[in-house]
Amino acid sequence: MKQQITSGLVLFIAQLLVFQSAQAFPDRPVKLVVGSPAGGPPDIMARLLSDKMGAALGQPVIVENRPGGAGGTIGARSVIAAEPDGHTLMIGSTSSILIAPLIYKNAGYSTETFAPVAGVSESAEILAVHPSVPANSVAELVILAKSQPGMLKYGSAGVGTLPHLEGDLLKARAQIEMSHVPYRGGGPALTGLLGGEIEIFFSALTQMLPYTRDGHLRGLAVTSEKRSPLAPELPTMVESGFDQFITASINFIVAPPGTPIGIRQQLSKAVAFALASGEVTHAFSKIGAQARPASPEQLASYLAQQQLLWARIVEATRVSVD
Repeated sequence: MKQQITSGLVLFIAQLLVFQSAQAFPDRPVKLVVGSPAGGPPDIMARLLSDKMGAALGQPVIVENRPGGAGGTIGARSVIAAEPDGHTLMIGSTSSILIAPLIYKNAGYSTETFAPVAGVSESAEILAVHPSVPANSVAELVILAKSQPGMLKYGSAGVGTLPHLEGDLLKARAQIEMSHVPYRGGGPALTGLLGGEIEIFFSALTQMLPYTRDGHLRGLAVTSEKRSPLAPELPTMVESGFDQFITASINFIVAPPGTPIGIRQQLSKAVAFALASGEVTHAFSKIGAQARPASPEQLASYLAQQQLLWARIVEATRVSVD
């Protein structure tokens, strides 16, 4: 009986300390790390959320870009090494948290390394080409690529990022040859496409929609399961003849391993508050993103499902980086 009382007392004290820690949080500005340069989808999301999150938390949320290539792993490793007190977070993405650990042999982490905090958004990807490319459909692009093996260039936000895997998946499924041109982030890759340095680029609706709408780029297809209501004229990749070619750019917030659940729940509520604001809702609607709020527990389950999907795609494309 004495041992049971002692064990219960220890558990109560531990829970009380976690509660008190959560109550005192945050006591200084919160840093939100983006593992890519300004202008890419994760950066866009981070900057849309930061002010509203800060209002909910009572402390500023400061966006810090930590680019440098390597699929976002540099920024991710900096977050893993931070104190697990909730004052350092990362806006994770499909590329940095799901794909990178599967293809980088020295990534230094797995998806499960991070403490899940909150879901943020999901956006379909667009396969777009420079207007100089004489193709108005995926089928025409495939025919063009087969007539010019290796001549067409497709860009990515870096080796091992989502656009890289999508480009390689198209190559494998269509049995075509194209040349991969990695950039140091989605923003620079988009600039390369707009300037004609590359001819092809997969990227989030979030990033591409303004340019396909104004004619600076030509959208050929979306990678979502169904057509996007924001671009209903664009067929899906499945409609274009590529069964199971369904991918999405997702963004979510994670914390260093060991961050207490009480703090993560508080942060998750701040993210949900930001996503519910009229300003953020309007901004999301303009860039084709869908809000995907999720609790730490819901995010953990969702990321586990996504891991299985990307493990199959990585196996199909055989992408690996030493």
